[in-house]
Amino acid sequence: MFDSINRRDAAFRPSAALPPAPTGWLARLELQFQNRHAGTRLTHRRHSGPLLVQKALYPERDTEGGGHSSGPCHVYVIHPPGGVAGGDELELHAELAPGSHALLTTPAAGKFYRRGDAGVARAAQTFTVRGAALEWLPQENIFYPNSAVELRTTVNLSADARFIGWEMGCLGLPASGRTLEGGELRLGFELWREGKPLLLERLALTRVNLAAPWGMAGLAALGTALFHPAGPRELESARAVMSSDGNDMTLACTLIEDVLACRAVASRADNVKRAFAALWRTLRPAVLGREAVTPRIWAT
Repeated sequence: MFDSINRRDAAFRPSAALPPAPTGWLARLELQFQNRHAGTRLTHRRHSGPLLVQKALYPERDTEGGGHSSGPCHVYVIHPPGGVAGGDELELHAELAPGSHALLTTPAAGKFYRRGDAGVARAAQTFTVRGAALEWLPQENIFYPNSAVELRTTVNLSADARFIGWEMGCLGLPASGRTLEGGELRLGFELWREGKPLLLERLALTRVNLAAPWGMAGLAALGTALFHPAGPRELESARAVMSSDGNDMTLACTLIEDVLACRAVASRADNVKRAFAALWRTLRPAVLGREAVTPRIWAT
């Protein structure tokens, strides 16, 4: 299902079966982070439509050595309607200046509702990280039965940038015994460094590969987590975390140059979330040089 490629000219093309999305709710959020003497600051914030940030948070204040710094900036990206319907389009753009460190997450699971007559729901995230550190750690997306979704994330890194990110999905409503049914998903995750691809992934999910043994084999949850830069030591640590996880899940980690890619499939999305959080807590000190401080919103 995953198709990793290494050509810039391989465009992300929607399926011919998905009609163009009519105008629905259009939302755009722009963020810029800069390093100031007391830590990272959210220096620019502009939004149109229902996509916004309530406030910047600083739960990792540093006081060692007699100094004081606010540390990384934690931001919760909020979509007030609570769900994305067919025809809606959401865009998130974030830029990180040298020396800054931002953690972006969401307060709850994203919800993509059935297609209906409105067409495709689209969401895109574009991140530019210049000599900085970005953590993109949204909670899972729930793709309702018969939803039609295009979801794309693009991360552009400078040579000295660092990145940890994940995306997770729940296919249908497994607690109600419903799958994605006639829905169709087109998912893309791109990681670039200095204009050259580190990892480009495409994933198409339809009724056919949901049930097929070579596809999801009836499982309802999946996810990808990326860590950069990483090496053999981080791969070994990730596999140690995997071996200690007793959940009903298949989790595999691969080192692609200096990108550690971890992919999971499971019967429940919360199992994927717990496994990825354990990987993040284990690998964050090595990749970003900081102990993990869990966003409080994850506990609500």
